[in-house]
Amino acid sequence: MLEVDGGEGGGQLVRSALALSMLDGEAVEITDVRGTRPTPGLKPQHLTAVSAAAEVCDAAVEGADGGSETIRFEPAAPSGGRYEADIGTAGSLTLLFDTFLPLATQIDEPLTITATGGTDVKWSPPIAYYRTVKLPLLRRLGIAAAVECEKTGFYPAGGGRATLRLWPSTLSPIELTERGRPTTARVYSKASTDLADGDVVERQADTATDALAGLGIEVVHHRTTYAATESSGSVVTVRVDAGGSPVGFDAYGAPEKSAEDVARETTDAIRRWRESGAAVDAHLGDQLLVFLALAGGEITIPRVTDHVSSNRDLLAAFGREVTVDESGRTPALVADR
Repeated sequence: MLEVDGGEGGGQLVRSALALSMLDGEAVEITDVRGTRPTPGLKPQHLTAVSAAAEVCDAAVEGADGGSETIRFEPAAPSGGRYEADIGTAGSLTLLFDTFLPLATQIDEPLTITATGGTDVKWSPPIAYYRTVKLPLLRRLGIAAAVECEKTGFYPAGGGRATLRLWPSTLSPIELTERGRPTTARVYSKASTDLADGDVVERQADTATDALAGLGIEVVHHRTTYAATESSGSVVTVRVDAGGSPVGFDAYGAPEKSAEDVARETTDAIRRWRESGAAVDAHLGDQLLVFLALAGGEITIPRVTDHVSSNRDLLAAFGREVTVDESGRTPALVADR
């Protein structure tokens, strides 16, 4: 049984370890789960990923309890079908779906997972980022995947509902090293209905559009939405197209944070990314690591984050090497084909 030190990363390491275990059919023991976090051990969103993964691949599991710091996961082959998962909190649905996206390269039949929890919560990709940036890029690389959002869920109540659909896929080598000049963008602004009187989604969208114009980037599409939710909240997502590859930036609203500040947070991030010269945004660079290890290729990223480092170590434990080439203007992640 492969042993993984879970203290070197957070919940993402747990999800990535589950994905690699299912892909390789290799049993794994994860110790010191989230050991460096203020409250270590498995939280509801991590437990839901474990239980859903166990269903998908008929795994034997030990230690799948709240607060558990050690888990053993012994998978059989993943199978298609329809599955449901309920996080029970505002835990991120998009991060939960990350556990299963790579399985498109292994399944023989379609796989559908419908889950409830948080669709748009801090420290995770908003559902609009998933639908308009990440999945379109993965589809271009050969991953047949789609996400439908049936109900929005903000922190702290959650209550959102979304469905991930996967079809058997063949992943192509990934070459994301060059970037054209970013000239167009799409803005997606969303808020709970209780914020409608303050014109929050309109102000977010207008501020982002004006700031993008100042960067020489034309907004060719924007969507503003008020959603019935169980908690108050707002989010803005901006997709930028540069040389055919989408990149994405997002920001969440918070008490005492103006709609204008939320929008400017995204455009400030776009400015920094543009100056970096990287082909993808910092979050995509991290989230594409497993796919890069599977298919090989090269990706230029804005910077080597802690998540990139911990996931590289995890991939190495599974015998999949991804190196960092820092000889160019911007770091590059490289994997053999």
